Amino acid sequence: MKAQSQVQQKAAGAALAAKRGEAKVKDLQGASKDMYETMTEGELEEMAGTAREDLPERKS
Repeated sequence: MKAQSQVQQKAAGAALAAKRGEAKVKDLQGASKDMYETMTEGELEEMAGTAREDLPERKS
């Protein structure tokens, strides 16, 4: 699934970093914490890999 906003893409990147052990899980909050708990590393990679230039800042 591709990210639908820049905020969603950034949250997926934070969750992915935690999944890989590059960031602390306790530092996650909000959407990134939910993504960490419910999504696989592959799903997070796909969402975090979405090009940011074509995305709105927030989904309306």
